[in-house]
Amino acid sequence: MTEKGRAEQLKRQILELTREYYAEAFGERAAFVPGESRVAYGGRVFDERELVNLVDSSLEFWLTFGRYSKQFESGLAEYIGVKHALLVNSGSSANLLAFAALTSAKLGDRRIRRGDEVITVAAGFPTTIAPIVQFGAVPVFVDVTLGTYNIDVDQLETAFSSRTKAVMLAHTLGNPFDIDAVRGFCDRHGLWLVEDNCDALGGDYHGRKTGSFGDIGTSSFYPPHHMTMGEGGAVYTSDDVLAGILLSMRDWGRDCWCPSGRDNSCGKRFSQQHGTLPFGYDHKYVYSEFGFNLKVSDMQAAVGVAQLEKMPAFVEARRANYRTLTDALAPVADALVLPVPTEGADPSWFGFLMTVREGAGVTRDEIVGALERAKVQTRMLFAGNMLRQPVFTEMRESGEGYRLIGELTNTDRIMNDAFWIGVYPGMTLEMLEYMARVIVGAVRSAG
Repeated sequence: MTEKGRAEQLKRQILELTREYYAEAFGERAAFVPGESRVAYGGRVFDERELVNLVDSSLEFWLTFGRYSKQFESGLAEYIGVKHALLVNSGSSANLLAFAALTSAKLGDRRIRRGDEVITVAAGFPTTIAPIVQFGAVPVFVDVTLGTYNIDVDQLETAFSSRTKAVMLAHTLGNPFDIDAVRGFCDRHGLWLVEDNCDALGGDYHGRKTGSFGDIGTSSFYPPHHMTMGEGGAVYTSDDVLAGILLSMRDWGRDCWCPSGRDNSCGKRFSQQHGTLPFGYDHKYVYSEFGFNLKVSDMQAAVGVAQLEKMPAFVEARRANYRTLTDALAPVADALVLPVPTEGADPSWFGFLMTVREGAGVTRDEIVGALERAKVQTRMLFAGNMLRQPVFTEMRESGEGYRLIGELTNTDRIMNDAFWIGVYPGMTLEMLEYMARVIVGAVRSAG
C-alpha cells in the first residue's frame, strides 16, 4: 500500500471512530426532570456529522479559509436566495463589515460619510447600532410596536431628512419587520437597507427568505442562534459591486481576489498600474479599501456545512415550539402581550418575547423570578433601550451624536416589562409545557 493509501485508510478509521465517539459521549440525553433540570433559552443542536466534518477538516490541517468555507458560502447563498455570501468570524463582525462597505468611495455619492444619518431602533442588540456610531454616522432612533416588537413604520417618513443615507434594522427575535414598508421607503428615497438577519435565519416573508431583501444581509452563528459554528457569521448580497467591496474589506482591504493559497489567478499579478505605486507592483499587496481580517477557520466552516443541511428541520422545530407556547399561554393572554408574526411573515423564531400588560396585577420581575427559581433561563430584549445604556451616557448628556423620533414609549415599555424564553430545537414538548405552567402559575398567584 502506498503512503497516500495508508493515510486514507487511517483517515477512514479515524472518522468511523469519531462516529462511535459521538454515540458514546453525546448520544444519550439525560431525562428532563421538572424543577431540577435546567431549561436553557438556546444551545447547540448537533450529531455525529458535525464532529466528523470537524475532524476531517482538522486532519487536512488547512487552518484558514478552505474547501469547507467555499462549500458553506455557496450553500448559504443558495439557501437564502442571494448571489454572494461571505463567511466572517461573528455576527457582530458581519454588521461591522456590512456598514463599512457602504462607506466605500466606490459607491460615489451614495457612500455613507461622517455626519450622514441612518434610521434604526433602540430596542435590540448593540452591534446593530455600533457600526453606525463607529463610522461617525448619526443613528436616528424610531420607536417599535408591541406584539411584533419591530420598527413602527408609520414613523419612517418623520425620521427622514436630507442627510438620511440608510436604514439598518434587525428582525426582532426572528419576527421580520414590515419589509414591504421598509423596502418601499428605502426605494423611494434611494437609501441602503442593511438587513440584520442574525436572529431570523430561515424565516419567510411572502414566501421569500429573510436576509434577501436588504442590499446587504447579515447572520450570526453563535451557539444559541439558528445554526452554529461556535463563533462565526456571514454577510450576503446580490449586488456585484457590494460583493467586491465586502470581499476586499473582509480580507485586509486588498485589491486582489485570489483565494488563500493561490497566486496570480488573473495572470496579471506583476503587470498592472495601481495608483502611484511602481508599475507591476505585486497585486497581492495592493489595497483599495481600509479593511480587516474577519475570516473564520475552515474547521468552523466544516461544522457549518453540517448545520446548514439541518436548517429546514431547525426552522420547523422553532415554529412548532412557538405554536406550542402560544397555545399553552393563551389562558394568560389578558396579562401578557404575546408575540405575533408580522403580516405576511412565517418567522423562524429565535425566542418567545412577552410584555406584561398594564394593570395585569403581576410584574415582569415576579414572572422572571419564578422562572429562574424553576431553573428556566430567561432573557431581556438585549439592551432594552440602547439610549439608556452606560455607553450612551456622554451622548445622552450632550444631546449630540444621535437623533430621536418621539419618546420611544414602547421601547421603554419593553425595557421595563418584557422578557423572553427560548424556542430552540433542543427543547422537548415536556420542557415547553413546563415553562408555560410556571408562567401561568406566576401570573395567577400574583393576581
